[in-house]
Amino acid sequence: MIFSSLRVTADEFSSTSGWDAKPEGICRGELCVPAPGALTDGMVDVEVVADRLGMPIVHDADHGVWSLGPATVTGRTLSSAVARFPASLIDVMGRGFDFASLRGRRVIMIAWASW
Repeated sequence: MIFSSLRVTADEFSSTSGWDAKPEGICRGELCVPAPGALTDGMVDVEVVADRLGMPIVHDADHGVWSLGPATVTGRTLSSAVARFPASLIDVMGRGFDFASLRGRRVIMIAWASW
């Protein structure tokens, strides 16, 4: 992704990168990464986004452009973890519990083992 400035419109950032700048953060599909300060008055601060998403950023002074590399916090790791996580487990009472019922909610998961 190549930008001529480190502050671009939200529309330009979205069309160039595939990430949408929203008040809740930088989003791609269902994945949103909190990025305070990234979106101000409809303008995206590319440096803040690069920091939050783990994107390498390089400046070419000869041509006056900035190049933004791929995100390392894309949904790939998160979505692959969700896809591989068991759809249901047995609770302490022997009933099945479907993790899909928690989608979209904040959850604290505690694991315990006796050994």
